[in-house]
Amino acid sequence: MPSTTFTMIKPDAVQNGHIGAILQQINEAGFRITAMEMTRLSRVEAETFYAVHKERPFFPDLVAYMTSGPIVAAILEKDQAVDDFRKLIGATDPAQAEEGTIRKKYASSIAANAIHGSDSDENAQIEGSFFFGTRQRF
Repeated sequence: MPSTTFTMIKPDAVQNGHIGAILQQINEAGFRITAMEMTRLSRVEAETFYAVHKERPFFPDLVAYMTSGPIVAAILEKDQAVDDFRKLIGATDPAQAEEGTIRKKYASSIAANAIHGSDSDENAQIEGSFFFGTRQRF
């Protein structure tokens, strides 16, 4: 039975014109896109979405980066969606990512790593709901 995961093409990948290539790679890996939206996060939205990192020293830079331009948020469906998508996107550090992964191809650094993928089924539901459920517009 298919499960879902959440992804977000980040500002660096959008700005560098990689939306189409990334979506093609997602489709070719067998994922079905069930919801998708291009939007721009406000400061409050970025702080809310990344609240788990609030106490980390990189939090202000993360919020600034995620509000620096448009993002593409999407819900993806496939058997073992979370695990398969994590393999498809590769390691957070593109230098450590396997050849052929999205981050190896399109990320420029750990901070500007092109794409987000949920790390658990629970977080996929929470993150997907943030964008496609009860998300308030600021």
